[in-house]
Amino acid sequence: MISAPPAGEGARTLLVKIFGKDRPGLTAGLFETLAAFAVRVVDIEQVVTRGRITLCALVGPPGPGAAGGEGELRATVHAWAEAQRLQAEIISGIGDNPSRGSGRSHVTVLGNPLTAEVTAAVAARIAAVGGNIDRINRLAKYPVTAVEFNVSGVPTEELRTHLAKEAAARSVDVAVVASGLARRAPRLVVMDVDSTLIQDEVIELFAAHAGCEERVAEITAAAMRGELDFTQSLHARVALLAGLDESVVDKVRAEVRLTPGARTLIRTLKRLGCRVGVVSGGFTQVTDGLRDALGLDFAAANTLEIEGGKLTGRVTGEVVDRPGKARLLRSFASQAGVPLSRTVAIGDGANDLDMLNAAGLGVAFNAKPLVRAAAHTAVNVPFLDTVLYLLGITREEVEAADAQD
Repeated sequence: MISAPPAGEGARTLLVKIFGKDRPGLTAGLFETLAAFAVRVVDIEQVVTRGRITLCALVGPPGPGAAGGEGELRATVHAWAEAQRLQAEIISGIGDNPSRGSGRSHVTVLGNPLTAEVTAAVAARIAAVGGNIDRINRLAKYPVTAVEFNVSGVPTEELRTHLAKEAAARSVDVAVVASGLARRAPRLVVMDVDSTLIQDEVIELFAAHAGCEERVAEITAAAMRGELDFTQSLHARVALLAGLDESVVDKVRAEVRLTPGARTLIRTLKRLGCRVGVVSGGFTQVTDGLRDALGLDFAAANTLEIEGGKLTGRVTGEVVDRPGKARLLRSFASQAGVPLSRTVAIGDGANDLDMLNAAGLGVAFNAKPLVRAAAHTAVNVPFLDTVLYLLGITREEVEAADAQD
């Protein structure tokens, strides 16, 4: 049975704030001190920054049977704080925190380094569109600094649009995702392969063995900029590989270099129960090996035709192009039983755009300007596991899970 109403709009409350050097036992000590006054705890907030603690306790007034009244509570808390070499402040007021506004979002800002100028610009833009920053916490301090703003009061899509402009102007990475239970649910994450999951363009590795690397690179660059139709460019590049011995496939597989953070990203996602896949305009001769080595759930790519132990200069089956990548994302989501709203797509080229826009969150990873401008968010640091921060996962959580293994 509740003996007193909760601290509502009209109920008196006391905000007890403690500042000073952190050490074990301070939180217990404060509440042991308050316990003598039979107060109800309404809210607690604690943060430690560079060894300095800020502890806030929102409590009701002294209850029946308390050791004394509000004046005695104040004197006792101040005396305890002084004995602990802390500062204390007690503020009288009415009620609890107001309810957060609608349109709740998580805004993740990545910087290497993160500057005060960028932080000010992001915060000012949030305020300018009617948003309120309810809380800020740090997700990572290396290899990049990542902080997350909990924002309310403005629809997620509107906030994303405005902050994308600020991010482009400041050359900083900013991601905006909707708050809610769906953020904690298992997801499907689908990645492009070339220059995303891996550091290489696979067809250029093949071309190096065929002696036509420069010509293939020219066609690839034009296609990634959106200047050429992908299917036509694919056929033109593959034709240059005609006559290569199939033994080159094993050599190219051995030359592929994973992007820094790729294993960490996939390992962490799998621990969370997420499904992970790749779609590539490259070749199954490479992506199937990546699927097996990394434990991926899905993989789709083009297949180089091989006859008589030689590459024919053709691909077999339906080409995985820009629309094809989006179709495969939807197909993977259906197979995984994950709605599109809980999918994440990561890519760098123009042929990834349909997939990025179809996903619940599309991430342009070290992408061309055309892709950065069109995607939901962009990451411009060379570490693929920074995508975890956009999902609210902290560096400490990742490292703790790795340590347990």
